[in-house]
Formats: sequence, C-alpha cells, structure tokens
Amino acid sequence: MTKIIKNKGFSLLLIFLLISYNSFSQVTLEKEVKITDIGLHFNGRQIDRSLTTNNGNPDSYDFVFGRAISARTDGDSVQKYGNYIFLTWYKGGKMERNVMLSRYNLITGNIVTIEFPHRHTGYINQWWLGESHNYISVAVSPIDGSIHLLYDMHAYSRTRPRDGSFSKDYFRYSYSVKNAALLPDDEFTIDKFIEKPNAPGTYRHLSLNSGRPGFPVEEYAKYQALTYPRFFINDANELLMYIREGGNNNGAYKFTKYDANTSTWSNFTNFNVLNARRQSGIEHNWGLYGTIKYVNGKIRIGFQRRSGDNNDKYVFQNGVYYAYSDNQDGSDSWKNHSGEPFSVPLFDADKIKVMEPGDYVPTTQQNKVRIVDGFDWTVTENEDVHIISKVRDTQNNITKNLHTYKPAGATDFITSEDFSGGSAIYTSGESIFLIGLKNNRVSIEKAAGGTNNFTTVYEATSGKRFENGRVYINDGKLYYFLLERGTSSARPLYLQVIDLDIPATDPTLPSNFTIQALGETCANAENGSLIINAAATHSYMATINNVAYEFTKNTTIENLSPGTYDICIDVVGKDHTSCYQVSIEEAATLSAKIDVSKRAAQVSVASGTAPYTVIKNGIKILETNQTNFSVPVNNGDTIQVKSKEACQGEMSKTINLLEDVKAYPNPSNGLFELFIPNDITTIAIEIYNVQSRLLVAKTYQVTNGKVQLDLQNRPKGMYFVKVNSSKPVFVKVIKK
Repeated sequence: MTKIIKNKGFSLLLIFLLISYNSFSQVTLEKEVKITDIGLHFNGRQIDRSLTTNNGNPDSYDFVFGRAISARTDGDSVQKYGNYIFLTWYKGGKMERNVMLSRYNLITGNIVTIEFPHRHTGYINQWWLGESHNYISVAVSPIDGSIHLLYDMHAYSRTRPRDGSFSKDYFRYSYSVKNAALLPDDEFTIDKFIEKPNAPGTYRHLSLNSGRPGFPVEEYAKYQALTYPRFFINDANELLMYIREGGNNNGAYKFTKYDANTSTWSNFTNFNVLNARRQSGIEHNWGLYGTIKYVNGKIRIGFQRRSGDNNDKYVFQNGVYYAYSDNQDGSDSWKNHSGEPFSVPLFDADKIKVMEPGDYVPTTQQNKVRIVDGFDWTVTENEDVHIISKVRDTQNNITKNLHTYKPAGATDFITSEDFSGGSAIYTSGESIFLIGLKNNRVSIEKAAGGTNNFTTVYEATSGKRFENGRVYINDGKLYYFLLERGTSSARPLYLQVIDLDIPATDPTLPSNFTIQALGETCANAENGSLIINAAATHSYMATINNVAYEFTKNTTIENLSPGTYDICIDVVGKDHTSCYQVSIEEAATLSAKIDVSKRAAQVSVASGTAPYTVIKNGIKILETNQTNFSVPVNNGDTIQVKSKEACQGEMSKTINLLEDVKAYPNPSNGLFELFIPNDITTIAIEIYNVQSRLLVAKTYQVTNGKVQLDLQNRPKGMYFVKVNSSKPVFVKVIKK
C-alpha cells in the first residue's frame, strides 16, 4: 500500500512520456491519463434560442450557446488537493447526462468516479438542448477536507423559465462530509455527500447552508438569478467562492467564505451592486465579465464592463478594469492598480479602469466595436500585472490582440499590439504563460513577468487531438483536463500533467517537502520505505529512529518495518524544522469479488496492490488500476485476478452462466421455458418430484437460448429441474 504524507499540499509524480512533442526548454509532459470514455459533448447544431424542438436523434445533441460542457475552458472543473486531482464532468451521451466526480491518485494512478443521480438540465430545462453554461466547479477545503460542487444554473429563478420548472432547482450546490477528499478509494462513494433535507437520494441543495443546523432549506432571495460560480483559496487556506448575480448589463459579483469550524458559509460580500444608475452620477447600469482570483497573496478582480448604454460604439463590453484587496477575505481594503483605495460595493467602474481596447481601432460608429473574446489577467510572484484582450472593428474589418502589462514597481501600464493573442493567461512563480490548443494539441508560450517577450516552450506535434480543455496550475505543474476530438456526444476525457520547469527557491515553505510512504510488498518482508522529495534544492538533514540522513533534493530510507514513525527534517543553515508522523503499512493481501451478470464477470477489488492483471483461460486480457471493472465471459471460462505483487495471492472463478437459469412462466399449467446462454446448443436436464423421484432424464436442444419443458401430463405440484453443467443448478417450478 502507498501513502503520501502532506504538508499543506504536495505531490510526487511518476514520469511517463506518452506522446512526441517539441520541447524548447525543460517543459515536459509527465503523464497522460484517460479519465473516461464518455464525457458529454454537444455534437449537434447550434440553434436559435426561440426554437425548442427536439431533433429526435439520440446521437445528435443540439445546443444553444457553445458546444463544450465537459472540460470546458472556464469553470473550476479540475482541482488538486494533496496527491489527488478532482475532476468534474457530465456523462455522455445525450440520453445520459449524469453529473460525475472523478478523483485521480497521482501516486497510484487509481481513478475513482462518483456518479450523481442528477443530470445536465439543458437550456431552460429543455434537456434536449445543450446549455454550455451549466458547468460544475469543484473545490476542496484545505482545512477540513470537505468537497464542494457548484453548478452554473445561468441565472435561473422561479419565473425563468416561465413555466416554473426551476422553482425548486434555481441553485445547485453539493457538499461532502469532512475529510471525504482523502478517503481510501473504496470509501470514496456518494454516501459521503450530504443529502438534501427531506429528499433522500438528492444531493442538490438550494443554498450554500441548506441542510446545516440552524439554516433553512431554501433562501430564495439570496440564491436566485446567480451564474458563473468559481472557487479560490487564500493564504490562510480558507475556501472562498464568488458568483455573479443578475444579467449581462446589470450584474454584480458577490463572494463568500467557508468556515471549516462550523461548516457554514458567510453572508455574501458584494464587490459591486445591481442597478448602479440609482447612485448619484452613474448614468447607466452595468455588468461585468471577468474573474475574481487569489493570486500572489491577494484577492484580485479583473473584468470588462458591459454597459446598459446601447447607443455607444460598443456592441457588448468595453474597457479593462482591475483592482485588489489587502484583506484576506476581501471584505474591505480594496485599491485600484495605482494603490488608491475605494470602498465596496463599487458603483463607478471608472475608479478602477486600466485602459480602453476600443481606442486601438478607428471606428466611432454605433455598435461596431466588439470586445468579447480573449480577455484574461494574472499577477506574478514579483507583482507584475498582465492583462490580455481582443478588440474587433466590424466596420473596418480590423482585429487586434492586446497585451496590457505593468512591471513590478512601475507606475503606468504598457499596452503592446505586438501580441499574437490567447484565450487565457496564467502565472507560476515569476513567469507568465499562454496555454491552449494549437492544431488541437497542447501548446505553451512563456514570458518573464513584466515583459511581452513570449516564446514557445512546448508544443505537441503528434498524439491525440483535443476539442477543448481546462487549465489548472499548482506548484509549477500544469494539470490540463482535455476532451478528445470526435463526432459522438460521448467522448474520451484525458488529464495531462506537464512540468512547467519552475524551480522552487524557498526551502522553508510549508509546501517544500513531499514524503511518500511505501508499505511492505509481502507479509513479513519488512521492506517498507520513505521517499523524501524537496521542491527547492538545499542542504537538509532528515532524522528517523535517531538516524540522520543528509540530502539536497531527495532521499530514500529503506528496510522499514510496518508501524508509525516520527520524522523531522532540518533546513541546514536556517532555523527551520518540519516534523511529520508517517505510517508504513503492512503488506496487503489480494481480496476481490467476482460476480457474473449476463455474459460479464464483474470484478470488485477490496484490497491488493495495483495494477491488477486479469487472465482468462490462461491468457492475459487486461491490466488495470481500476478497483471495479468487468470482462466479457462465456460459460466454462476460468478467470484469474492477480495483483502487482505475486505474494499477495490471486482470485479465480470458473464461470457458470447457468447459475442464473430461470423458468418462465412460473407457476404455469405445465409448459415452462428455461432461459439458457446462447452459446450452449444442448443441455442435460433431470426433473424430480418433491419426493426426489427422478421423472425425466434427457438431453434437450437449446433453441434461441431457450429449452421447452412439458409437464402437462404430470400432477399439480412442485418439481425440481436439475440443469447439469460443471456445477449443477436446481430450478424450482410449480404446476398449477
């Protein structure tokens, strides 16, 4: 058994090179993992919102806004916690649509997936019309290990749609018990999520505190008409969430903080307000399109404004706006990019305006400037602020990609038109990255913070092609959740792990050390070990059982007996020590259950070391890390399941498809049909009365999987039919 001991959040990654790529530096693909074969995707036609007709084709999923729903570019569908990656997606195809939560173990490679009973709703509750806004954000509270899922319901309410079908489904939130995130694979199950009060089997809560002691089940005024939910975590390891209230040109961002001690969410803090024009000096209502992020120690916001003024030159958004808070919960201490304070809620967006992309195109005509795509922002570890945007002049057919940035310590922003563009910008350490798909494969550009000098550092040139994906960066690693290209509404989803070559420099950070505890491989072998890795290269001293081990980057301590150990690591030359308690597990034995259903053997592994090998009739047919899987079988097949370690034993079963033989109708007037597996042509059958007297013994022909039994000339009563195979089966029949 493998255990990972964490100090706030680290992982040890096994390195596999799965596809070829051009590597322009040390940015490298470490692994590519298939999460599922059946991620939902809208593969049909984009239709007008006024049309509501179902095309009637179960293999063609029409949609309203966009095609992507699983692993879509926005939304927090991928999150790292400890040595696990959590991924949300919808089950395809069109007739399925269930909400899915997968947990991938970076160390063992195991994937465990929870299927929820609720489904993708479709546009205004018309399930046959795909609604790309209905993504699922996922987060884990680092303090209590609880899992939180928020669904984008796209501002639904009791009266939107007008038929009232969302009157009890306008907000969706699911949450788990504490410490569910780190449960063993066999315990990571749906029952760890809290059911909706008075609704067994339902996990869709109507408010953030629904079901918590002292809170009502429903708080409609607070939770109606909300959209675009996202999570972030501050330096105190507190989980926060923000969401937009209202519509496109009259919308407000509001955020709340999760209290792990009470398992409740705080009241919302409004960054801005609805109906801004009610304030003195504000001429028009406005909404915002952007993000709130926790970057480099601060809560920050960046957005473009969508004004209620429909007579200016902007068809939708205008401007670029940016601000930050010096308070860890963002309740106050807000400042614009120049450090000038302002209070929230904000009424006048111009107080935090950075620049106007519309100034970079010549048109002044009404509704001719489009600023919608390609907007994002980030801040480096050095406090370099970077904002990207895209502006189109539809009158003169001019499109410009803009990179607006302010190097640390500078007073003013620089806007460069010498920028190839991108849909999103990210940071890790002192660098910025443009990450996306080029020719449907992963491409990464990198620049030093505070510059516009982007160079390509990674570009996949072969391998799978992808439709869309969601980026998540943690500790210098890129976790890219990707949907493979194809034609079906059910497509494979993959996770790529890419090392961004960001060297750690501070050996005293809580996240510096990862300790991997490897248990015994075989009983009484006493060959457990600890693998210690440091993110930053430095001189360290690890002490266990009064024995010291010196290392600078990593070390392995071997030949440990099962048990609990205290280990301390000193950072040489600095007054800093990190101590941990680790456990070396006893060797596991293989424990598995093999059930037969129809023509498949369902295998459930309770314990043992992955990967598991499946052998059928002496031939290896499968190797998998999954603990639950099935293999096709025929009558008489012998199935063996072995773990990675031979000393853990094996499980075997000879398949007898006749175990489930049934008679129909039963009772009857004496004519019965026995249902027999189709690959059997003849079968020996004996019939006994209740006194165990043999009445019939003959070989019957099997026709279309059935055998006809005729007891019409026998007295009424109970009879026993013995079906002879490698393991005889008895079926009780009654003549009435």
